Amino acid sequence: MQQYLVTAMDGTDAEAPDRRTTVRPDHFVRARELKASGNFITGGAILNEEGQMIGSMMVVQFNTEQELQSWLNTEPYIMGRVWEKIEVRPFKVADV
Repeated sequence: MQQYLVTAMDGTDAEAPDRRTTVRPDHFVRARELKASGNFITGGAILNEEGQMIGSMMVVQFNTEQELQSWLNTEPYIMGRVWEKIEVRPFKVADV
């Protein structure tokens, strides 16, 4: 499976924190599904200096880029307009 590093920054408008809070339960449901299927490796929130969530990172793996794109097309943080800037890069987890 190809591994990917997903880095996504939240919107910066006044409603952005509320969108994250509203969509977060659905995002976690989807992440748990990815974990159960072996596609989720690790992830978490990116914090600002005050400890507030301003983005996310995930390391995921998929058999094909089509599977990756299918997940992105249904990711609640994308559909709910939480993530504004998204970067997806090929990645390899170190075997240590």
